[in-house]
Amino acid sequence: MLSIGHVKVASQLVLAPMAGISDLPFRIISRSFGCGLAFTEMISTHSLIRNNRITLKMLSASLDDRPLGVQILGCDTEIIKRALDILSGYAFDIIDLNAACPVNKVVLRGEGAGLLREPVKLNKLLKVIVETTRVPVTVKIRSGWDETSVNAVKIALYAQDAGVQGVVIHGRTRAQGYSGKVDYSVIREVKESLEIPVIASGDALTPGLIKKLFDETGCNGVAVARGALGNPWIFQETIEYLKSGTISCRPDIHEIVRTMKKHLALLVEFHGERTGVMLFRKLFTWYTRGMTAKQLKVRAFQAGTSDEMLRLIEEIQTLPGLERCFRKTCI
Repeated sequence: MLSIGHVKVASQLVLAPMAGISDLPFRIISRSFGCGLAFTEMISTHSLIRNNRITLKMLSASLDDRPLGVQILGCDTEIIKRALDILSGYAFDIIDLNAACPVNKVVLRGEGAGLLREPVKLNKLLKVIVETTRVPVTVKIRSGWDETSVNAVKIALYAQDAGVQGVVIHGRTRAQGYSGKVDYSVIREVKESLEIPVIASGDALTPGLIKKLFDETGCNGVAVARGALGNPWIFQETIEYLKSGTISCRPDIHEIVRTMKKHLALLVEFHGERTGVMLFRKLFTWYTRGMTAKQLKVRAFQAGTSDEMLRLIEEIQTLPGLERCFRKTCI
């Protein structure tokens, strides 16, 4: 069990926030397969205080979507305070500050990974958040800005000093983005330096790689992001693999189709038919990864109604080579 402050999480596996992806329907699907803790998409504090309609919709949750964290992005103390005041009206279990996003437009504002270059400022921001909110606070960081400034341990100690209840660390520098190798050693150094839980992030793409993160870093939990795209089964498979060292079976095509239909229905219910179908297009591609489904994927990106998309999902069951693609286990 993973504990962050008073929040108890049944699983050590966390669904990481993913922009444009980890909405309520995505989280519900992930939880149905064993995801213990999930986070909303990254929330801009600037957008939140302007009552941006899209941002406010990102805060939607449900009773079966708990425990739930909200990840905020910002670097201005007063704006963060105002954003936290708005968030106090929502039932979130954890507040996470993003100090890891490597996107240029974010770091140029001094937000996200830009805060890795200002440990003292980050410390002060976290103290404000801890003092302002009544729920546990966490922070997501990277190993450093670039290979010449790997300062994750220093950053993590500043965060612990500020009163945060957990640190999520991606084992790459900002300069690496999402390329190159994950530095397991720096995650381990952070873990060994702190008294609070550490959640490892980076290339958690298969049960075997997730186990490697646990084994090589000693972390308390692992954040899963890209590994869950079109593969919500990664949570239940990893839980089984960590317990027994084996995975009994992969989902067959009928289970994949059933899950796709459920995911589509949730998207349509939450976003409306037009937007829900449009959002499902990329999910269709992820769910059919490894299948000989090129033409179906092309048609999926042309589908405009729920019925059209459902017919394409049904057609997946007629594709050749399904037994070969989905009986093997990717560890």
